[in-house]
Amino acid sequence: MLTIDDPLVRCARDSRGVVTLTLNRPQAFNSLSEAMLDALQRELDAIATDETARVVVIAAAGKAFCAGHDLKEMRAQPSLDYYQRLFGQCARMMMSIQKLPVPVVACVHGIATAAGCQLVAMCDLAVAARGARFAVSGVNLGLFCSTPSVALSRNLGRKAAFEMLVTGEFIDADEARAKGLVNRVAEPDQLAAEVEKLVAAIVAKPRTAVAMGKALFYRQLEKGIEAAYADAGQTMACNMMDDAALEGVQAFIDKRKPSWAID
Repeated sequence: MLTIDDPLVRCARDSRGVVTLTLNRPQAFNSLSEAMLDALQRELDAIATDETARVVVIAAAGKAFCAGHDLKEMRAQPSLDYYQRLFGQCARMMMSIQKLPVPVVACVHGIATAAGCQLVAMCDLAVAARGARFAVSGVNLGLFCSTPSVALSRNLGRKAAFEMLVTGEFIDADEARAKGLVNRVAEPDQLAAEVEKLVAAIVAKPRTAVAMGKALFYRQLEKGIEAAYADAGQTMACNMMDDAALEGVQAFIDKRKPSWAID
C-alpha cells in the first residue's frame, strides 16, 4: 500500500551508471498527473547534468506501464489556458528524454495508452513483455491524440500510425515490434533480463561516442539529406578525434580488444 510519502517516481542507480526511473502511481495505472510530470522532469533534469550516467531505464510499478494523462485531473479544469499549459508541460518532459546525452530504454508491461504510448515512442529504445498492449485511444473519447501523434509518427510508418490514431485500437507487443514501436519482446518473467542485455551492450561502449551519436541521430532526422550528411560528417570527424575512437581503431588494426576506461 502506497503512502503519501512514497515518491511518484522512484530512482535507483547501479555502479555502472544505469539509472532506473520507476513510475510509482500504480493505483492510477501510472497516469501522468501534473505531479507525476513534475517528478519525471526533475529526475530527467538531474540526469542531464550527471556525466557519470550511462543509460536510463523507464519502468513502472503495478499492473500497467502508463495509462496516459490523468483524465479526472484534466476534466476538473475545463480551461483552454490550463490545457495548453498541461500539454506544454508534457511535451517538455518528453523532449527532455530525447535531449538526454544517454540512451533511454522503456521497459514496458501491461498497457501503454495515449500519452503512455507516447512515452514509449519518445524513448530511444523499448523492450516489451509479451502481453503488453499499446494504443492511442483518445479518439474513443472524442479527443484525438495530437501530441502522441508527433512521437508515434516518428516511430511507425504513416499509415500504421494513422490507423492507431483514428481507430483507437490496441496492438499487442509483437505487432508493436513489427511496426517499429518497440525493439524487443520478451516473456514477462524475462523482461528484466532482456532489458539488461540491451543495457549491457550500451554501457560497454564509450560514453562520448554514444552521446555524440544520439544527438546527431535526432538532429539529422529533421534536416534535408545534404545538410544531414554535412552534420554527420562533422560529428564523425570530431568523434574520431576522441581518445576512445582512436584506441578502438588501433585495436582493430592490431587485432585485439580495445583498452577503454569505461566509466
